[in-house]
Amino acid sequence: MYAETFPIPQKTPRRRRGKSPVRRQEDSMRIVVLDDVTLNPGDNGWGDFSGLGELVVYERTPPEQVLERAADADILVINKVRLSAALINALPRLRCICVVATGYDVVDTAAAAARGIPVCNVRAYGVESVAQQVMALLLELCRRVGEHDASIRRGDWGACPDFCYWLSPQVELAGLTMGIAGYGSIGRRVGELAHAFGMKVIAHSRSRSEPPAYAPFAFVSREELFREADVISLHCPLFPETREMVNRGTLALMKPGSLIINTARGGLVNENDVAEALRSGRLGGFGADVLSKEPAAPDNPLLHTPNTVLTPHIAWASLAARRTITRVTIANIRAFLAGKPQNVVNGVGES
Repeated sequence: MYAETFPIPQKTPRRRRGKSPVRRQEDSMRIVVLDDVTLNPGDNGWGDFSGLGELVVYERTPPEQVLERAADADILVINKVRLSAALINALPRLRCICVVATGYDVVDTAAAAARGIPVCNVRAYGVESVAQQVMALLLELCRRVGEHDASIRRGDWGACPDFCYWLSPQVELAGLTMGIAGYGSIGRRVGELAHAFGMKVIAHSRSRSEPPAYAPFAFVSREELFREADVISLHCPLFPETREMVNRGTLALMKPGSLIINTARGGLVNENDVAEALRSGRLGGFGADVLSKEPAAPDNPLLHTPNTVLTPHIAWASLAARRTITRVTIANIRAFLAGKPQNVVNGVGES
């Protein structure tokens, strides 16, 4: 746990663990970052706050310390720290909330709007990073590179009487159908990568935006998506109508042996139903970067299912993507201070 505080302008200081923030400079804007560690584990500092105000950065903030640490903030910068209506209303100095992510469900946006506090997020920062992770999970399910590497290191290849062997079917993507659920910027990019691998692409989207230039491509209903796809990649926001959209009923529509990739939200999937489909062989494989509860609970059924590849919510976390988040967040703060807030999700102040 650390806090660093410094008036701007000056270079970002080295982290000082166990130090208390200095007394507030009454004539300066106070910007408080409550959970910096995932965005900046040491390679992505907050160095470009010239002229914005006094910056205080905490690696992590447990729920019981949020009120104390945020009490003197004009601007709060958060990632996963939850800001309830009660907390927002207990912070009279608060003027702006910046979420260093696209999802903003950690904030009671209505309570912030009632106080005239804009909530600003960062959009489309991880398009390339997340799309790349989708293909990494898909290729691992199809080729099992990690499993074969481990086998070689155990000595299996050296003991093999033949020049090659394989521990799982080696699946080609060319000719298969990629179904994309949610055709925003990430879904669109995943479609382009799938097309480059020779896959047919279909997509389901609430708003059917302009189709891509490549072919074959088609917009389809949700039911058609589950029926026709060999691989489904989820890119939907988590709304009541999309919660657990992958369930026993939709799994029953899929071709036996099909694959599902989820890099969007864990709540899009009924994990018990997916686990059952994997164990029965109805579902050929499941790759996910997100789970319904994070960090992963020991009793999550997907920790013990066959043909499953999991990563710890890292699809977004390339250095390039994290630097984009920092850059856009700083731009959001500058825009707010200039009286023209941008990337506002709760309708306050954005023209």
